[in-house]
Amino acid sequence: MAQGAGRTITQVVAVVALAAAVTVFLSVAAVRHGFFDLQVYYGALTYWARDGGEIYDFLRPGTQYGFTYPPFAALVMLPMAYLPWGAAIVVSVTATVLASAVVIWRLLDPVARRSGWTRWFALAVALCLAAAYEPMRETVNFGQVNMLLLFLVAVDLLWLLPARSRWAGVGIGLATAIKLTPGIFIVYLLVTGRWRAALTTVGTAAVATLVAAGLFPDASREFWTEALWNTDRVGELAFVSNQSLRGVVARLDPQHPSTIAWLVLVLLTLVVWAWRSRAAVAAGDEATGLALTGAVMCLVSPVTWVHHLVWLLPGLILLVDNGMAAPARSRRRRLLLAAALIGYALLCSRIVWSWEKDFTGVDGFLGSNTYVWISLALLLGLPVRRWLTPAGGGRPGSDVPAGSASGGVPQLPEQDRGAATGQRHRVGGLLTVR
Repeated sequence: MAQGAGRTITQVVAVVALAAAVTVFLSVAAVRHGFFDLQVYYGALTYWARDGGEIYDFLRPGTQYGFTYPPFAALVMLPMAYLPWGAAIVVSVTATVLASAVVIWRLLDPVARRSGWTRWFALAVALCLAAAYEPMRETVNFGQVNMLLLFLVAVDLLWLLPARSRWAGVGIGLATAIKLTPGIFIVYLLVTGRWRAALTTVGTAAVATLVAAGLFPDASREFWTEALWNTDRVGELAFVSNQSLRGVVARLDPQHPSTIAWLVLVLLTLVVWAWRSRAAVAAGDEATGLALTGAVMCLVSPVTWVHHLVWLLPGLILLVDNGMAAPARSRRRRLLLAAALIGYALLCSRIVWSWEKDFTGVDGFLGSNTYVWISLALLLGLPVRRWLTPAGGGRPGSDVPAGSASGGVPQLPEQDRGAATGQRHRVGGLLTVR
């Protein structure tokens, strides 16, 4: 009892110390945006719901920025128009923190159980580290919706699909109706042969869009015919915050960026993604499918601001997962954990902003696109976990991946079995190795 109490006290002290260190880091490194994007949402919704204007006519005073999301997003956010500004900030930050905690916990829990870590301690440390992660702190400081969308997609891929739920696809459909870019997960479902879930996703997105169109026909007409195609509303493609392949090409020649070069890069990237995603699902590794698709979404989207890179979080956590699953003191473990640490450190560093004013030259090309290179590295190098198929389990390409929990829980990954020089034991139904 005394030993357990001592361990708890040590962990509490460690978490408090880490939280204090992160607070100091944020006070120095974090840029404060004053909830700029949330101000755009709040102003547009207020102008629309209370002042009688059209939501897509609103521009934040002194800028070209307006509401760029589909009408269904406006419907979801509509209660914000009737809240005081301070309450809107509280709702935005709270929702982001809760969504982040759920997603991180779902991805981190297997690592904690397999490694014998205290689960609350592992989550507390991870949340502190997430707070220092530049895309996460930008999401909070801008008042963005990125983590809420990631949560909706993760519910489908990490809970509903493995359970063969009839509702699998609803989360992706809602995320797509709120913001178009998560629609790539519809392609993911199609590429990996989950036709029923893909149909549910398309149906959900269509119903949500039609409901918004029925309630707000003028706003829907303006969005789909005008606002969607007005690229001036989203910002400059060559701006260093645009960490997508389109941004890479635009920074090579800001005045005349090559559309052909961008499309070729996108096509090649999608081919690699489709191949790796199919391999992940065939192995029963839905979490890696989520991480690969999040990375490719950041790469192929015409505009991927730094705060959108919260979609790389699953990939970084899975690097740690794979590293801890590798044999102790093995080269594989060292390599994967080092990759996770380097990727995380760079994504906390604001390194790309060193080339904000001048991204010419070799150093400008390499440095200003650092986050793009990390996305590409995750797409190409994130390991696929191969799960044993239980008796009566799923088959590759079916709605239940091999080794998923149709009648049980995923079994021991192959690299864990390769590490079985230590003691094998069961924790929470998972066969693990230490």
